[in-house]
Amino acid sequence: MGKTIRFGIIGCGLMGKEFASAAARWCHLTVQAARPEIVAVCDVNEASQKWFTDNFDTIQFTTTDYKELLKREDVEAVYCALPHLLHEQVYCDIIRAKKHLLGEKPFGIDQKANQKILEAIAQNPEVVVRCASEYPYFPACQELIRWVKNDKLGRIIEVKAGFNHASDLDIHKPINWKRTVRMNGEYGCLGDLGIHAEHVPFRLGWIPKNVYAVLSDIVTERPDGKGGMAACDTYDNGTMICQCADKDDNEFALYIETKRLEPGATSNWYLEVTGMDASVRFYSDDPNAFHYLYSEGKNQAWSRVNIGTKPLIPTITGDIFEFGFTDAILQMWAAFILEVEGKETAFGCFTPEETRISHALHTAALKSYQEKRAVELDLTPLPADSHNL
Repeated sequence: MGKTIRFGIIGCGLMGKEFASAAARWCHLTVQAARPEIVAVCDVNEASQKWFTDNFDTIQFTTTDYKELLKREDVEAVYCALPHLLHEQVYCDIIRAKKHLLGEKPFGIDQKANQKILEAIAQNPEVVVRCASEYPYFPACQELIRWVKNDKLGRIIEVKAGFNHASDLDIHKPINWKRTVRMNGEYGCLGDLGIHAEHVPFRLGWIPKNVYAVLSDIVTERPDGKGGMAACDTYDNGTMICQCADKDDNEFALYIETKRLEPGATSNWYLEVTGMDASVRFYSDDPNAFHYLYSEGKNQAWSRVNIGTKPLIPTITGDIFEFGFTDAILQMWAAFILEVEGKETAFGCFTPEETRISHALHTAALKSYQEKRAVELDLTPLPADSHNL
């Protein structure tokens, strides 16, 4: 048996289970990467811990106090999935405890909280810290990225990216923490969904210079689960139009959509890049398809290629089979483990520096919507000397 990295999980909800499931499938990978072993779990609701202890005999410790988990020497790294309000305190405590961290977006409820997290990272450069974002690891999206990097598109015309779903169209759906400013933050859907849509554009160097945002608070109250109604005070939908530039400093428009009210979208993550020579697109509701178009002559036509299971990080699955969400989760975790080990990967997880850009974008978007004008992003870097940013 090879090297293991012993993990603690803070937040035993849906995504904590997805990580645990990915860890159980580690033999599915054919790459040489340390195996994550879950040894401790924490959730304020003890009942949420039961699924983990029932399914993983490696777990040695359970607690309702995350600080007790962080004291344990057998915990080397942490996956943390908590409400945005708790990110600043808990992420900083994890980093200062010298535990590697994969945390959920948006890395702080607001820009001030994000800055505190980045300061903790700068003070602990030996700790590897990344943000969870799994959708770019679909093989068809990786093919799109390769086309862009290989300059097949020519001059960029525009880019559209988004993460949309329709579950909130059910107005009888009870309220949860993501629908309150106190727990989710003023960003609303931008904070909860934005990093997913921004991962690939930012990694390709398409950093917004400014933004014009339209935000919508459509469902203003929801059932409170106790027979009454509660204020639903976050933005349901958000569209950001940004000005970017390519590597030759040619400007183009970047559209970013984050919507909880998108009829017909179960969970649609998408990316479209149009260029003078060729165009490409990927939609997660057609997850195995890579779409491309060559701009030859007056008439153009889209072509669709079924990529199959040809992932960034090799697995035992034959390439004739289809790739799915749980496979993308496994790929993201493999990328994180490789980064923890100091090994190269062609496409890494969302970085702390990218969370800083995301917060600058969302902060400017709020101001843009409030003032009904385009707003420049303040991308002044923090005074940090950490390579880990």
